[in-house]
Amino acid sequence: MQLTNQTYQIQGVNVLAIADEFGLPLYVYDADKIIEKIGSLRSSFSGVNLKIKYAAKALTNVSILKLMRQQGVDIEVVSVNEARIARMAGFEPAQIMYTPSGNAWSEIQEALEMGFQLNADSLPLLEQIGQTYGNRYPVALRINPNIAEGGNFKIQTGHGDSKFGIPYSYREQIKAVTEQYGIPVVGLHIHTGSDFKDGNTFLKIADVLFDLATDYPDLQFIDFGSGFKVRYREDDYATDLAELGTKVSAAFRSFCDRYGRELELCFEPGKLLVSESGHLLAGVNVVKETPTRTFVQVDSGLNHLIRPMMYDAYHDIKNVSNPSGDEKTYTVVGYICETDTFATDRALPDVQAGDVLSFENAGAYGFSMASNYNARFRPAEVLVYEGKPYLIRQRETFEDLVRGQVDVAVLNSEVIDV
Repeated sequence: MQLTNQTYQIQGVNVLAIADEFGLPLYVYDADKIIEKIGSLRSSFSGVNLKIKYAAKALTNVSILKLMRQQGVDIEVVSVNEARIARMAGFEPAQIMYTPSGNAWSEIQEALEMGFQLNADSLPLLEQIGQTYGNRYPVALRINPNIAEGGNFKIQTGHGDSKFGIPYSYREQIKAVTEQYGIPVVGLHIHTGSDFKDGNTFLKIADVLFDLATDYPDLQFIDFGSGFKVRYREDDYATDLAELGTKVSAAFRSFCDRYGRELELCFEPGKLLVSESGHLLAGVNVVKETPTRTFVQVDSGLNHLIRPMMYDAYHDIKNVSNPSGDEKTYTVVGYICETDTFATDRALPDVQAGDVLSFENAGAYGFSMASNYNARFRPAEVLVYEGKPYLIRQRETFEDLVRGQVDVAVLNSEVIDV
């Protein structure tokens, strides 16, 4: 989103015009930004056989998945329903990597029978696959390397106390199970979390994966997961993709030489591809003065963007209605009946009731983690593509909210007189 002639625009479209057309609150995504991020990642790893698998959980709208497919990106999913949406978007089963985390065996079976690439995350799962199917289905192995890296502890997934993956220390047990049942191992995978402060974390991951690869002669790919840091504020840092690409590509080429043939190098970015594309537009309901601070209360809340409350995440906020106003200090809060704070003591151009605020970097884990808490509707979603805004999800209605609830007839009797 750019400030041009004192109006915020996305691909030349006035953001306020988008708000007027589709209503508030509203998620808006910039397709050009997604395409730019895909291109940056590809160019940074141009010297290897790179495969990008979009982590669908970040933003699962079918139109976003169609954009990914249009750009030649595969998909990584964590549930069969995510995979079904990917199939709706046109992905073939072979383009879908399915990474469960303690999922029900019935769902695992469904994923295998639908032809998705399974990424096994536990020894019991490997054992069950072997006992049930023998060598029928090739698998990848999700390894926990006991590396604690990333931002908030809640999004670190590779440390020793994490539920994710098979501990690297179980190397011999993994090999024993796969050999006992003849399970073909076609890929090795590690995902240690998000927001790595040091891109060299990927080199630590490489050491583990390349060493383990010597146990499996028929690999097709090595998957580094993700962890790329995106910039949430002007003075923030982001992963230097060019530098990372140079280091990891050199290490990967050297590994392939030792392994004896070229494999695919895979990444599973979610946040990197969609975070900066997303903007949550919300209207200001009340500007409320108290003896200690000034609250800006908007028509949204943690039910639409939970990251500030769940991860202490920072999201830049723009006053789209008054970008050049005198700055004042506000605490921006939502309309949920909980402590529901987007930002504390934030400097913003003068805010009045009726203004439109934009919460930036809201594309990843915004709508996908949204809920109906307080019986609130989830917002509509809009994709700006080639200079035109398209509605890609309708705003929910009251009928959507109560759909599925069952009116039990026995409860429709007279009220008991107490």
